[in-house]
Amino acid sequence: MSGIKENRYRQLVEQIFFDPAFGAYRPGTTEIPFARPDIERAAAALRIELPKNIGDVLYAIRYRTPMPRKVVDIQPEGMEWIIEGDGRARYKFVLVPINRIVPNRTLAAIKIPDATPEIIGAYALNDEQALLAKVRYNRIIDIFLRITAYSLQSHMRTSVAGIGQIEIDEVYVGIDRNGVQYVVPVQAKGGKDQLSVVQTKQDIGCCAEKFPNLVCRTVSAQFMDDDRMAMFELTVQDGRVCVVDEKHYLLVPADRIGADELLGYRR
Repeated sequence: MSGIKENRYRQLVEQIFFDPAFGAYRPGTTEIPFARPDIERAAAALRIELPKNIGDVLYAIRYRTPMPRKVVDIQPEGMEWIIEGDGRARYKFVLVPINRIVPNRTLAAIKIPDATPEIIGAYALNDEQALLAKVRYNRIIDIFLRITAYSLQSHMRTSVAGIGQIEIDEVYVGIDRNGVQYVVPVQAKGGKDQLSVVQTKQDIGCCAEKFPNLVCRTVSAQFMDDDRMAMFELTVQDGRVCVVDEKHYLLVPADRIGADELLGYRR
């Protein structure tokens, strides 16, 4: 996303956050509700041309780019403003404890023989597509969660009560040796995108509503700068997203996995 577009999006969000015309921020406020039409009104007030996809304004701020500097500057220590869904075409700014999910760089990488077809790497359009493909073709969900899993749907768009419209990067269903069945929402991040606390909560809410008889195991995958894939299993406790498990995998040609490494994995 261009810097010009990012700046325009932050201007719109800042206008909604602070402008009294939108019933906005006051000292002591912890929630600020707003609706999609407020983006259009903010654009008119600022004389800014709206993007064709209005929803991209909020998607960018929620998952890709930081909040406007003026919003960040009023955050109490240890807290941050995020944007949550609040129903169909409705949203809210919410003040929450800072909760970052970042890879633990001290973890050793587990080498996996790379089964990704070369043509996929040649034509993947972005990091997210490439990551989802590598996870799928190398059965990383099976390996990480120790279940047999199958991709049900990519980029699943649906509506969830009390949240509104959401999108899950990929949904798997799976089964273990005892017959327990699972639903696994996966969010994939590449480049500068951060793993999103908001998206994790949405994924869990979606699975509870759409797949009530399945055990939900929420997974996030992220490319690291040394070609490793960081895999997280996440859960929510006391309103915070917590890491249940984290593993790092490195896809390599089979002949790059030595006998000593195989022996080390057995131990």
